[in-house]
Amino acid sequence: MPDFAARRTIMVDTQVRPNDVTKFPIIEAMLTIPREAFVPDARREAAYVGENVDLGQGRWLLEPRNFAKILDALDIQPGDRVLDIGAGMGYSAAVIARMAQAVVALEEGALAASAEAHLSVQDIEGVTVIDGPLAAGAAEEGPYDVIVIEGGVEQVPAAITTQLKDGGRIAAIFLQGPLGTVRIGRKIDGVVAWRDAFNAAAPVLPGFTGAKEFVL
Repeated sequence: MPDFAARRTIMVDTQVRPNDVTKFPIIEAMLTIPREAFVPDARREAAYVGENVDLGQGRWLLEPRNFAKILDALDIQPGDRVLDIGAGMGYSAAVIARMAQAVVALEEGALAASAEAHLSVQDIEGVTVIDGPLAAGAAEEGPYDVIVIEGGVEQVPAAITTQLKDGGRIAAIFLQGPLGTVRIGRKIDGVVAWRDAFNAAAPVLPGFTGAKEFVL
């Protein structure tokens, strides 16, 4: 039987901490949440490798380094309400739930049902799973202090940014061909201003293709 707890420690010590992610809530959450429980059974052995893990149905679990650095850049606070777009089988929402007041995990169809089931099995509290198109967001549960997009984008639809509170933060992996950059946005006076954070890549999520909406 694989020692997944030991693998979690190795993941944090070799992929997270060396990349300047030292905030205790992130370290604690990633040491606690069993990543292997939120991937297909056939992919459990790959749960802790330093690459994106294919969840099927066009979804990927972001590699630990990139996910941790996104959380670090967003600086999620205990009172924050977070929208997790493309939550896959629920791992990201489970981690974020240990830092935030509440998480809305947005997924579609069978994946939404899978996320709800896996979060329930792990007794994760503070997460509401919504089944709906990713590009539409979940306005009925908003507005949000933080929005995390768990995959690549070519654009962020206005329907998403309108659900962000003024002063709120948003993160996405913007792709230009095979290359990508994580950008962190902050909404000020109704407008999201983006800044480059670090390089990363992930397949583009459905509904997030098209012309860019930001100006460099």
